[in-house]
Amino acid sequence: MSVVTDTPAGAPARGLNAFGAVSAHVFNVMKNNGADMSKLGVPPQPAPEDGLWEDIAVPKARARKKAWLDSVQDASQGNYLKFRFADLDPNQHPSTLQKWLDSLVEAKKKKAQPSILNMIIPGNIGSGKSATVTAFGNEAVEVGIGALYIKHATYLTYRRPDMAPHNMTAHQVRQRFITCDVLVLDELCGEMDMAATEFARRETIDLIDSRLSAGLPTAYTTNLRSRRQPGSPGLGVVDILGERLLSRLEERAHLLKIQGPDRRKPAKPLDW
Repeated sequence: MSVVTDTPAGAPARGLNAFGAVSAHVFNVMKNNGADMSKLGVPPQPAPEDGLWEDIAVPKARARKKAWLDSVQDASQGNYLKFRFADLDPNQHPSTLQKWLDSLVEAKKKKAQPSILNMIIPGNIGSGKSATVTAFGNEAVEVGIGALYIKHATYLTYRRPDMAPHNMTAHQVRQRFITCDVLVLDELCGEMDMAATEFARRETIDLIDSRLSAGLPTAYTTNLRSRRQPGSPGLGVVDILGERLLSRLEERAHLLKIQGPDRRKPAKPLDW
């Protein structure tokens, strides 16, 4: 009985292939696992064009960037992806945010906790809070920090049974937003005009507590004050979510107020 040994046209010969026939993917795997590519006769690879950290795996950094972009798109906030610190005005405190980002990068490189874990960004409706925190996230992923964006009300919805997107479970939603390098939680207490339900209070405290315990920073925006002001009918964060939440929120926090007119309001009032 004979054995057929012919190699199909175009297929590599059996046995060891020359390194030139090995895919770029295999090169990256070997390099990321510590192989000295120069001794294997592999020419130096060009530096990544997007300027991601040299001391982290570039494919992982790009995956984190995609996760950020997807999270912003899931929130229908894709129009904010164009913003960078250079696009913000002084009322949005871009220099302070740049310093915070620099501290997060330094802490991550040293595998240490940053001194500021919670950046609280209050402001009136339309003052540019969402654009500000999205610009921060856009800058963060460009330097290898894994950021995710979600609105507070959306997170609570995703944590309910069978309400998570992309075939995720409620547990996977929790893990996703609790473990990311930086979380942008937009519109804290948004759409809440009364004391929160036990579910909303428990889930919010769990999210904040878990990230604080892990030493992971979070940026919050809100239209509300910390508590109800004398003579005002509007509730504050503490009136909705309780003192314990406010205490955790203000732990290792920096307050960054954004003041200014409603940017979405037309220059000339509409006559309805």
